[in-house]
Amino acid sequence: MKPNPAHRRKARHLAVQALYQWQLTDTSLTDIEAEFCADNDMTHVDSDYFSELLQNIGKHKTALQDYFAPYLRNRSVAELDPITHGLLLIACYELANRLDVPYRVAINEAVSLAKKFGATDAHKFINGVLDNVSRLLRSVEMQAQSR
Repeated sequence: MKPNPAHRRKARHLAVQALYQWQLTDTSLTDIEAEFCADNDMTHVDSDYFSELLQNIGKHKTALQDYFAPYLRNRSVAELDPITHGLLLIACYELANRLDVPYRVAINEAVSLAKKFGATDAHKFINGVLDNVSRLLRSVEMQAQSR
């Protein structure tokens, strides 16, 4: 069964909020996930995808950061605000591990959430970083679409 794009979008929306909380507290992602599922109406959320994002980003945070760190324009990962950091983690997870998610969707979803939650012009920064990461991880897909 094909996933519902609106439900996936809501899963990403909640995931960025959960990752924000994770970065600011010492709470485990498992506890944060349980809290989010209890406190939010998950009816129209791809809850399996939400869980996948949180658990895998938690397990592979360093590897995901390694994808985007070279493109941070004289910044370190530690200097990123929690929203930008969370959005880059989500998008890089999708680019690296979810080939069913087109690279443009991963980028557009991160940019859209940055416009909603991020600092002024954070969406432009995120777009530039993810464009470079896409060239690294999805070069074949990008070439196929440019034909």
